[in-house]
Amino acid sequence: MMLLSAPMGAQPGGRRLWLRWLALAVFVVALAIAFVNLGFWQLARLDQRRAMNNSVVAHENSTPVSFDSVFNRTIVEADQWQRVSVQGSFDAEHQYLVRYRSNGEQSGYEVITPLHTTTGAWVLVDRGFGVKPNDADYPTTLPAPPSGQVSITGYVRRDEQGSQDAMTPVQPSNTIRLVNSAALAATLPYPLVNGFISVIEITPAQQGELVPVQPPALTEGNHFSYAIQWFTFAGMAGVGLVVLIRSDLRAARRPAAPQSGGEEET
Repeated sequence: MMLLSAPMGAQPGGRRLWLRWLALAVFVVALAIAFVNLGFWQLARLDQRRAMNNSVVAHENSTPVSFDSVFNRTIVEADQWQRVSVQGSFDAEHQYLVRYRSNGEQSGYEVITPLHTTTGAWVLVDRGFGVKPNDADYPTTLPAPPSGQVSITGYVRRDEQGSQDAMTPVQPSNTIRLVNSAALAATLPYPLVNGFISVIEITPAQQGELVPVQPPALTEGNHFSYAIQWFTFAGMAGVGLVVLIRSDLRAARRPAAPQSGGEEET
């Protein structure tokens, strides 16, 4: 008499397979959602990079604005790399060395000096970038700024954000890793406007080997390719789940191997 095969859900181990698939499905869906969100995050970073590039191009080709027309509020990303002109005198007694900086393909440091503008306000000025050889330490004596009144054309920069330790000067070297006007104002005997200025030109010219800090390279980075990779990973996770379930089904339908040795004849 022929026996009908029982459906998989009723076979021994069938319920175990369904639980296994359900657990895998939940895991794969969660993984795919994470991958898709990472892909959209990279696309958002790409949009931000494009907006920054457009802002840099527009500001570099514009006429320098006056100091009091821009440094009268909180400096935001849209203000960055706009050209600004200002006059004033440096406070050579309070200078800061910014560690771990790069300028193009070179590594080194930047020098920050407060400027007392002719408007009466104080602003931080990034006087430029200095190269640090790999086998040398950071300088312990910073180049003095020009004395008397100076005229500066520079880029508008917003405050850099990070840990408080990175923004607080290390004593006695007066070194920092991030330029933040609020953090440095706490170490000075006068208030500072928000943001700072990166020098393009100073008249009279300053001494030493400091060079202007370059604007960011106008590239889109790898954000688009990274987004495609994350979306691909999400698809691969779904395909992997299907392949695994099909493999389980084939294994469940495969006839059981005959046991070794037969019954003894009587």
